[in-house]
Amino acid sequence: MNQPVLQAVLDSIENRESVALLSVTAGDGVFTDQVGRHTALWLDTTRLSVGDLDLGELEPQVFRDARQALELRAHRHFDYKTAAGAIKVFVEVQAQPPHLIIVGAGHIAVPLAAIAKINDFEVSILDDRPQYAHVSRFPTADRVIAGPFRAELDKLRAGRATFDHHTYVVLVTRGHQYDIDSLLEVLDDPLAYIGMIGSQRRIRAVFDLLEKEQGIPAHKFDRIYAPIGIDIGARTPAEIAVCIMAEMINVMRQGPALSMREQIRQERAERQARIRG
Repeated sequence: MNQPVLQAVLDSIENRESVALLSVTAGDGVFTDQVGRHTALWLDTTRLSVGDLDLGELEPQVFRDARQALELRAHRHFDYKTAAGAIKVFVEVQAQPPHLIIVGAGHIAVPLAAIAKINDFEVSILDDRPQYAHVSRFPTADRVIAGPFRAELDKLRAGRATFDHHTYVVLVTRGHQYDIDSLLEVLDDPLAYIGMIGSQRRIRAVFDLLEKEQGIPAHKFDRIYAPIGIDIGARTPAEIAVCIMAEMINVMRQGPALSMREQIRQERAERQARIRG
């Protein structure tokens, strides 16, 4: 591997950027001389790749496949056959960590931010109160932002290009009006997870208001994990943070644990079945 490609990959890892390393592992016909070539590639299509596979007209397809692998965070082997020859390309993915955005910098946010960093999440904290959104309270966080919830979420999205399916949002604000503002901003983003703390009564009040006053279809709320977390009998802020983190890991790893949201839905369905029966 030549030095510019290696350095580009190392720089991306150091900067916690997702990068794909493409390597030609086999080739025949016109692709014989390409074996052993490497290229570093990013999701941003406007960013120039580093290195040259010299694949001619086949290269755009190879790059599209490599970016798909990078988006999925999974290594891939690709085989290509043309009239002029066949080639094999291995895409090695170095993915950025999942991004947790904690909206609300209160007593639950402090242990949650620390636990998330231990689990290799990138962590952003957001609150409209500067005395709470302060680096002294969140020394391990990647960024601590003080400002209006919705406006700062919009700025954060713009700064990171998108909120994608590796982004997790946890709403632990001090009042449902802030939950509403935040949900209005992120509800249509392709996020991996949206969790909202609160009693069933508070959650229902938020959903009803959004449906009646904002015209948001009720089915859009199905993706929100509320009540938040996995039921472990948590009581203290640190214990609640553990149950929230457990739910996010369960979602990320497609684990078998039952979220409190699903537990309540099942219990409700069972009660309705008994009534009908």
